[in-house]
Amino acid sequence: MSNGIKKWIQQVTDRALEILDLKSTDIPLNDLIEQCHAVISRRGEATGLALAGSVVISWTNLPESQYIAFFQRLLAEFGVDKEVLDLAIKAYQDDTSNNSIPQLHKAAEPKRQELFRRINAAPHGLQCLIKMRETLRLYLKDYPELRQIDEDFIHLFTSWFNKGFLKLEQINWDTPAAILEKLIQYESVHEIRGWDDLRRRLAEDRLCFGYFHPVIPGEPLIFVEVALVRGVANAIEPLLATPPAPPIDADTAVFYSINNCQPGLTGVTFGNLLIKQVVSVLQSEQPNLERFVTLSPIPGLRRWVESKHPEWLHEFEAGIDLDTSKARVAKYLTDWQGSRLRDSVARFHLGNGATLGRINIDSDTSRRGLEQSFGFMVNYFYELDHIVGNHEQLMEQSQIATSREVQLLLKKHC
Repeated sequence: MSNGIKKWIQQVTDRALEILDLKSTDIPLNDLIEQCHAVISRRGEATGLALAGSVVISWTNLPESQYIAFFQRLLAEFGVDKEVLDLAIKAYQDDTSNNSIPQLHKAAEPKRQELFRRINAAPHGLQCLIKMRETLRLYLKDYPELRQIDEDFIHLFTSWFNKGFLKLEQINWDTPAAILEKLIQYESVHEIRGWDDLRRRLAEDRLCFGYFHPVIPGEPLIFVEVALVRGVANAIEPLLATPPAPPIDADTAVFYSINNCQPGLTGVTFGNLLIKQVVSVLQSEQPNLERFVTLSPIPGLRRWVESKHPEWLHEFEAGIDLDTSKARVAKYLTDWQGSRLRDSVARFHLGNGATLGRINIDSDTSRRGLEQSFGFMVNYFYELDHIVGNHEQLMEQSQIATSREVQLLLKKHC
């Protein structure tokens, strides 16, 4: 056999193997999509649950290289049926009474939402959906058309994780170890350095509360750490390092770390409910408490200084003219970016009705604190008589509640 024929046979063989390999890599995705269609089409509850369970398994085992293709097919094959929608619109136009509205609403809903509802009913279905959205969010910047799917998730998760379904639990040293391990894993504000550090944060003068969902009781959705102290804390290290002591003389509850544990639930609001409910619990259990404040990071401060006011950088880093620097921090915390406050933490607490209370120097001297905010932290005051008014003023008039101290800083130095 000539070398030319051998070469030609090898080329054909290589191409055949390549085609077979491509087809084989498509099998997991095609199977998953077929299962999704089957879940939607089945009416029987038992069969539907079995199929939904197979979707959970198939998604869990789907190769990462096929994630984008999966989401794109969700977009293309599980959207709104336009023919059905046109008929529903016509029916509503012919009969504008309330009788035709439910059908119009149903026709306008993407098939994906019903698919997600049925997956949710399967064992481990909710965890699967949370992970699915976490994965989806990684691709939204490069594939903005997938935001339609993200909106479907937010719509459903907002209902499934409303306050009526959430359970507030105090987490202490007697909490199951599996949950305690997750506190160490999920803490993203002030690192928990092992079990001894965690034990300190769960001592009698340090409390931790979390929200749990009954379907996934072993997974905290969000948790907040609270220090019971005397006076308003102005630095994080003493809260983390001082030996435990009975909170007999404590008059202040300091919320010093709040952590969202599930990236797939980003945008579903838990934190404002959590803080307000914890305040209510502490009021009843610790009647000696007079103040409820935070000791909060300022994660975007350095980026803002470097991009907007690089001429200030030397003063911040060298610690020159501290009152002016504090005023500049206050200016950053009250700075708007379009229709919302620039700083994410300020947006959260001020949106909850808190007051921008005090700017603290050398408050977080950890490497992370210096890199993000030159060591500055801020106290937000949760003044119970003013929370509702502060929230309404911010939402309706873009008016930020600030303490007298912050007002004087801004007036004198900015």
